Amino acid sequence: MPIVVITGLPASGKSTRARQLRDHFVERGRKVHLISENEAVPKAGFGKNSHAGDSQKEKVVRSDLKSEASRHVNQEDLVILDAGNYIKGYRYELYCMSKVSRTTQCTLFCCIPQEQAWTFNSQRTAADQLPGDSETEQPVDNSDIPYTRESFDALCQRYEEPQSNNRWDSPLMVVLPEDTLDMEAIYKSLYESQPLPPNQSTYNAPLGSTNYLFELDKIVQTIIKEILGAVKIKAFGQMRIPGSRNPVKVATSMNALQLNRLRQKFITSTCHASQTSPTPLEQVPHLFVQFINANTIGC
Repeated sequence: MPIVVITGLPASGKSTRARQLRDHFVERGRKVHLISENEAVPKAGFGKNSHAGDSQKEKVVRSDLKSEASRHVNQEDLVILDAGNYIKGYRYELYCMSKVSRTTQCTLFCCIPQEQAWTFNSQRTAADQLPGDSETEQPVDNSDIPYTRESFDALCQRYEEPQSNNRWDSPLMVVLPEDTLDMEAIYKSLYESQPLPPNQSTYNAPLGSTNYLFELDKIVQTIIKEILGAVKIKAFGQMRIPGSRNPVKVATSMNALQLNRLRQKFITSTCHASQTSPTPLEQVPHLFVQFINANTIGC
């Protein structure tokens, strides 16, 4: 899964560059997975500006994007991650994911003056919409929705610009709005360079490892806690769990004893099914939600 991590200020042309990359690599016979924040935000049920102003909503979307990227792990297909990717720690997580997959990665920085980006943002015409709007449905793609000045300035203020001397940002391709993408340089960085081997910090520990099992159990217990919280307030029905592509079905029959039994069965079955290739931790929320839905009685 060679991956291009696109990053830049809001309205800096990231999606335009993502489409250019996709079209170019498809013409060269590559299978391309374009993963877009513009689609992930409305899919999660969030309005564009409400998402930008809520760290918890942003965390959910970042987790969804990373999970989607991890599903396409291989050494041939190209993944293009079209999102702000403004947190350097998150870009480092993506870098570690690439190392675990023993594949290549490059960073495309859409560099633009802030006020020029604001001008481009102001040219967008669609109306933002909050979740639960009864008049219209959430858009499939929110790229034509402008940020408010407050959201735009906040995103710009906390943007952490990539640096070429950071190994997780390298190789770094910088493109200005008036530039033409150097497709050959990007192609060579992805398909004509050697991927870095996983090191101790990125290598998946065996399932018997205490640390791995501890992290696995911690993720599962966090999900159980969220479900029990929903049961306590009688919020039955479908509930979204960060990191899972499917919602969990919160049923009236659910209780702590039942969920902890499922927890034990899930951990045991995961260990037995993955003796030689441990399940990546970022896939655990989705797999555990599937396990719960398949092993509980409906509402």
